[in-house]
Amino acid sequence: MLSKQAKELPLALLEEANTAFVVISSDLKLIYANPASELLLSQSTQRLYQQSLQQLASYYHFNPTSIERIFVNKNSFTENEVTLRVDGHPLLIALSATYLNFNNADYVIIEMRCIEQQRKFSQVHYQENQQKAAKDLVRGLAHEIKNPLGGLRGAAQLLESELSAPELKEFTQIIIEQADRLSALVNRLLGPQKVGLRATHNIHSVLEKVRKLVCLDLPDFIKIKVDYDPSIPDFEMQADQLQQAFLNIIQNAVQALDLNADSRSEITLRTRTAHQITINGLPQRLAAEIKIIDNGPGIPEQLKDTLFYPMVTGRSDGTGLGLSIAQELIKQHNGRVECSSTPGHTEFLIYLPMKFKEK
Repeated sequence: MLSKQAKELPLALLEEANTAFVVISSDLKLIYANPASELLLSQSTQRLYQQSLQQLASYYHFNPTSIERIFVNKNSFTENEVTLRVDGHPLLIALSATYLNFNNADYVIIEMRCIEQQRKFSQVHYQENQQKAAKDLVRGLAHEIKNPLGGLRGAAQLLESELSAPELKEFTQIIIEQADRLSALVNRLLGPQKVGLRATHNIHSVLEKVRKLVCLDLPDFIKIKVDYDPSIPDFEMQADQLQQAFLNIIQNAVQALDLNADSRSEITLRTRTAHQITINGLPQRLAAEIKIIDNGPGIPEQLKDTLFYPMVTGRSDGTGLGLSIAQELIKQHNGRVECSSTPGHTEFLIYLPMKFKEK
């Protein structure tokens, strides 16, 4: 026979558990929610208590049918990926529901665990491996192209020196010009190989240089807003390379908005300080968080997973190198760039660890 202490233990364990637990009664009402479920569902126990399953399903945008069937079939089920809408944002969870009969009454215990970060980490890790493989392939091809290209140009120059007729030299000039154009493209494909000399700079000064540069040729219907955190200290960086990275991302946003030509089009540059975060698998005590946000049409679904790959572009006149180079320059600062996009909101999030010069 269980002692009184042992009988009280299960509830105490649920109260202290990191996993969210809720209990639904046979009249399909929520009668218990532990503290972890309050955090996960962004509602207090008082507000959750006595809500019907239908109300919860309507609020969090899920199908309650599977849970209702448990009371009929007296079984259990597990779903590895269920999407809830919490405060208007999608949240991916793993969900298990179990039938329980206690004191001749029927209940369903629902266990929920957020897997958003776990899935995101796996997705980022997979995409980084794929991007590295694609970049290595493109760079290998670029090296293979560069050598014969130099020989082709040199042969055209020698041929030109042997020709006396000006009309024939016109053709060798075409060969030389096209060889130079391809050589410039190959150099861009090879991308930046290493970070330059670092010095202490202000991140807002870098962003402001980019903003002013972009504004010189900005369509009238596009506005650029700034929301800077003035408390971010100066830190070590290669300012010119970060300027190029930000410029590539902002120009990408301008081009997306230019296709839309909406009078409400705007780009927001936002900075904040991030504390105790992990970047590229390494813990960082302090980092600068830079967001470049536009309210354009969003990134096409078929491009999202390959956005930072070289030679991938959604524009007929694009080279697909801008974002790939931006990512490489940010990585050389031990930083990370990621993108989320829905129609009306595309956000590039950049983390840069703050390194300070030793005194």
